[in-house]
Amino acid sequence: MTFRWMIPALVLAGGSAQAQDTQRGKFLYENHCLTCHYERIHKRETSKSLVKSIAQLRVEVANRAALTQQRFTIQDLDHIAEYLNRSHYRFKQ
Repeated sequence: MTFRWMIPALVLAGGSAQAQDTQRGKFLYENHCLTCHYERIHKRETSKSLVKSIAQLRVEVANRAALTQQRFTIQDLDHIAEYLNRSHYRFKQ
């Protein structure tokens, strides 16, 4: 199953920070995302990163989540993106 059809919805939805659960995002990230790549990938040089905004972060989370073969809800993807933003990227909302 691919999430590509949901990407515009994810970018536009981008729920409020209060609605996002960063603890849930951290749990999902640590249990599903770290199996394919390591934490350092988020700390690479900014000029080498594909992610330059919160919208691009949401798109990358959705694209990568599709590779895990897990069934994430849109809220789960939003939680993961918020966790990564708060812990690594720090884009303004």
